[in-house]
Amino acid sequence: MLEVTFSKNAFFPLTRTCRNECSYCNFRRSSTEIMKVDEIRKLAKSAFSSSCCEALLTFGERPDVYPSFRKELKNLGYSRFLDYVVDSCLICISEGLLPHTNAGVLYKDELKALKPVNASMGLMLEQAIELECHFCSPGKKPEVRIKTIERAGKLKIPFTTGILLGIGEKEYDRFYSLEVLADLNENYGHIQEVIIQPLVLVRGGRGERKVELSEVKRVVEFAKKLFSHVQVPPNLFSIDEVISLIKVGANDLGGISPLTPDHVNPENPWPKIESLKRKLSIRGIALKERLPVYDDFIEKGWYGEKTAILVEYWLERIRHAR
Repeated sequence: MLEVTFSKNAFFPLTRTCRNECSYCNFRRSSTEIMKVDEIRKLAKSAFSSSCCEALLTFGERPDVYPSFRKELKNLGYSRFLDYVVDSCLICISEGLLPHTNAGVLYKDELKALKPVNASMGLMLEQAIELECHFCSPGKKPEVRIKTIERAGKLKIPFTTGILLGIGEKEYDRFYSLEVLADLNENYGHIQEVIIQPLVLVRGGRGERKVELSEVKRVVEFAKKLFSHVQVPPNLFSIDEVISLIKVGANDLGGISPLTPDHVNPENPWPKIESLKRKLSIRGIALKERLPVYDDFIEKGWYGEKTAILVEYWLERIRHAR
């Protein structure tokens, strides 16, 4: 029987303020709202009660470039956004969750500060080439994103990355971008999975064009030649499409939440986990839960030191459930 994995998570959108202005983004807002400490703790408690092991902390890149955001941050008692993110991770840990932070482009000292309080981290490369949709997005320059992924490798941070399809790239750009990631992984061995994600526009959104399933299948098949774990988001495809992608190499469905929506793709609800499990089982595919950090990296001890007790707790809990 084929096996495909997933992580049960809760999505923590710490802020939607972002210095990047990507033409296709469904997430960014012009407001400077920040999740309050009590909101983070309340959601973390609910997530743990819902048997979620992962806290997915996602937010706009470098929101503190805006004076209005810095003022809001100061009202919460912080002079640096990084300190707020670290404390958010610590709150999630205190409530029993394993943080996985997607912080955008980071410098070495910032990654070092976040490493101890994260089981794993992530940053989508999107594409390794310059694209028109990123002209107003300094953090989407390929060289700065590649540098962040490289820094994470040097620090031995288990890392999730991937590419976004349908933002103006050609097919050979997709293959080239995966090869760039494969070279990074060859050098540092820290990329635990790559995500192959088509752009899905909300009503009235802007983008290039719909990506056909046949295109996604070719990219997944190519990615599986380079990486052990290839992820496709199950809320962006029908069940039959998911199965067809699994058959050509996808073996992970990423984070699925029983509690929170996909704030990046708000019009695409998560499938119900038990329903998804049954539908896959009928087709000879077993859906297995995993942690946000993969077993190979747990064995190496690469996860953040402050998550160690929880890593062991959730490993035992998931193994017992199987």
